[in-house]
Amino acid sequence: MVAEISLGGAAFPSGIVMASGGVVGLKLFSTAGGVAEVMPRLAVVEADVQDLLEAHMETMLGVRFLASEFVIDCVDGGRIDSLGLDENGAPVIVEYKRGTDAGVINQGLYYMAWLVAHKDAFRNLVRDRLGVTAASQIRWSAPRLICVAGDFTRYDAHAVREHRRSIDLVRYRYFGRDHFGLETVASVTGHRAKAQRVRSRAPGAPPVRQQGSAMAELAQAVDEVLVGLGDGVTRVQRKQYRAYRRLRNFASVCVPQQTKLLVYLKADPKEADLIPGFTRDVTGLGHHGTGDLELQLRTERDLERAGDLLRLSYAAA
Repeated sequence: MVAEISLGGAAFPSGIVMASGGVVGLKLFSTAGGVAEVMPRLAVVEADVQDLLEAHMETMLGVRFLASEFVIDCVDGGRIDSLGLDENGAPVIVEYKRGTDAGVINQGLYYMAWLVAHKDAFRNLVRDRLGVTAASQIRWSAPRLICVAGDFTRYDAHAVREHRRSIDLVRYRYFGRDHFGLETVASVTGHRAKAQRVRSRAPGAPPVRQQGSAMAELAQAVDEVLVGLGDGVTRVQRKQYRAYRRLRNFASVCVPQQTKLLVYLKADPKEADLIPGFTRDVTGLGHHGTGDLELQLRTERDLERAGDLLRLSYAAA
């Protein structure tokens, strides 16, 4: 039995070698009865990728699936491949391409413009599929576009940084018959979302940096650690927490309390050594942010102790 590691939500045997080129440079080996390379391949048709991700969208992208081939009502018409709602309440458009397609970003932005101009249509869809509460908590400040394709050019990666929108470019590959990989090529949080951060703070909640506040200073230290875990980390500010994500959330840092800072991770609580007063399994318990492993940080020493758990959660995302 070969140990498994995670890449983009998919499990792979530990024979993987990651090259600087990402999934296209990834080598996967089967060790059953010897060593043989499992060759990567593209989907036969685009619909294969769409069907797979729509069936497992929350696991793979951190997005709750709402609708497929959603027809938009406008002069030029069109169909949005997939619509969803991410774990921070932001509307999500997912567009798929089998290979490399220079038009996927512009197509997605066209649909996003329609979506922002027709909020009631999306709100009604969320209400019908997820309920009134979810519909009332939609975060319109930063709708997202996720483009899933066989590959992207360097011009695509540059283009997303020039737009005032939240865009993720995600490369996919099939490996043999049983493995599927996703790799984030570029992830950008739109300028509007950044401008919203200060305004969206909860009434009376202290800013992350506040003179003389030990917990605020600890929150700043946590921010530096989380952002420094690797490339592609973006922040999403909500009223009661700040989410850190790389396509999916991997950590949520709540508004600092007087004596402690609560951090929620996507790491599996069953894999952690739970210590009373430091780590807690909150599976099934209501709390702000996302993740089932709670960290209670009181000092920077606690932050050092939490290092392995932070890295584990980052890797899981």
